[in-house]
Amino acid sequence: MALIGFQDQGNLGIGYLAAVLRRHGYTAEMIEVRESPATIAARLLESRPLLVGFSLIFQFFLPQYRTIAQRLRDAGVTCHFTIGGHYPSLCHDELLENFPEIDSVVRYEGEETLLELVDRLRAGENWRDISGIAYTQNGKVVATPPRPLVQDLDSLPFPDRPFQADRVGGFPILPVLASRGCIRRCSFCSIHTFYRTAPGKVVRVRKPEKVVAEMLELQRRYGVRVFLFQDDDFPLWGRKGRHWADELIARLQDSGLASNSIWKISCRAEYVEPELFAAMREAGLFLVYMGIESGVESGLEILFKEMTIGQNLDAIATLKHLNLVFAYGFMLFDPSSTFESVRQNIAFLRQIVGDGSAPAVFSRMLPYGGTPIRDLLAKEGRLRGDLTHPDYDFLDPQLNEYYRLLNETVLPWIHNQGLSNQLSYAWDEVELFTRLTPGLHGVKPYRNALAKLTARANARLFRLVEESSLAFEEGDRSLLNPKRIAVYCERMRTELFDLRNVFVAGNLEALNDRINADCASGPVLLPQIH
Repeated sequence: MALIGFQDQGNLGIGYLAAVLRRHGYTAEMIEVRESPATIAARLLESRPLLVGFSLIFQFFLPQYRTIAQRLRDAGVTCHFTIGGHYPSLCHDELLENFPEIDSVVRYEGEETLLELVDRLRAGENWRDISGIAYTQNGKVVATPPRPLVQDLDSLPFPDRPFQADRVGGFPILPVLASRGCIRRCSFCSIHTFYRTAPGKVVRVRKPEKVVAEMLELQRRYGVRVFLFQDDDFPLWGRKGRHWADELIARLQDSGLASNSIWKISCRAEYVEPELFAAMREAGLFLVYMGIESGVESGLEILFKEMTIGQNLDAIATLKHLNLVFAYGFMLFDPSSTFESVRQNIAFLRQIVGDGSAPAVFSRMLPYGGTPIRDLLAKEGRLRGDLTHPDYDFLDPQLNEYYRLLNETVLPWIHNQGLSNQLSYAWDEVELFTRLTPGLHGVKPYRNALAKLTARANARLFRLVEESSLAFEEGDRSLLNPKRIAVYCERMRTELFDLRNVFVAGNLEALNDRINADCASGPVLLPQIH
């Protein structure tokens, strides 16, 4: 078998699938989707798999996946092609109509369904009555009843991880999973639809001892001391969640992981409680990601966040008090946006990161397939775009053009390897350095300088949005100047890299010694960044 998908920070989805297949006597080759189609085709023509599986989450990547499938077919790869993930599961009819190379869709959690599909294919038996799949027959899309979700996550083997671990600041990092599912129903998110459409308990949590056992195994095999929990929502809700967290903390302390590793979680702001997060910090928590999404009530309402502005502010204040690095999702633009709400959102962002504690980031909400907000916008006649780039109109037509120009202007700031992402990397990196290599020189001055630089960048971005939105309403577009912003961002990036490189150079020997003491694949020299 061959499983194709993105491998950024590992791909636990196909890692679990490969591990389940291996447990039952099959081999599964995991292939990075960004390899050239010719390279993938050559590998598959040599290995001659029974099945090729594609792991696709967002419809944005559908053309890339279809190109690969077309090239594989043209090269003579004739085996069964299947696909899974959030978008294929929730929009299987749409996908099959636009992706004729696909033979089947494995819907929802795929461990049991894929295994049965492979068993049937190997035996030469009919596979079209398997639960949890969809396919095209006689020009019509057929979907079988969904298979129940995996109720005992601890019954699954640890996921396969054949790729070399990513590194931050020279330290290897790998993802782990403590739970699946989310109890909330945010309108812009397909996660709750994905888990609620299939039968079974929506949220399932692994035993803390199993989670810690996997972390210890990754540390032993790969020297990993940085773990990224990729849970949809880290399981901290209610009394059960608190009890589970207390047990996880105890297991981390007993195993020694609390003193020699660090970890990141994603959770809702309402879970951020001072006593609990202080204990989690002592057990290795170093980074908390929260989906704040909006700083105005109308935004929180249409996004169905079931959260208040006050709860978000309290959570940020708690994390700052505990000296925990934080990151956040924020949708400056959503279907309810007006020019005034954009400025109110900027005022909120200034409240939480005006001090430079984190870089300013924002995005636009997009109506992905399988989300309630997409259905609402379709009902209102506001959907536009196409299959792979869904979009919508704002209620104020003038805001459509403003967003387009603003997005072009701030590309070097908030997208991909832009200034904000480089600042985020610097904050994450210095936290890794100081938590995993005690006794470094100049940490406090470096942090202070990094905070000042971040605050300056944030202030400039906030002014740009506030002033340009006011001017745009009056017909003045001159403030949205992409070239001017690109020059500014490049200058700030250079200042950031110089600042970082001076700090690293002053601690290079200690950092390299610490990194290489844990490295399972040979020496690593920490580079300067240019």
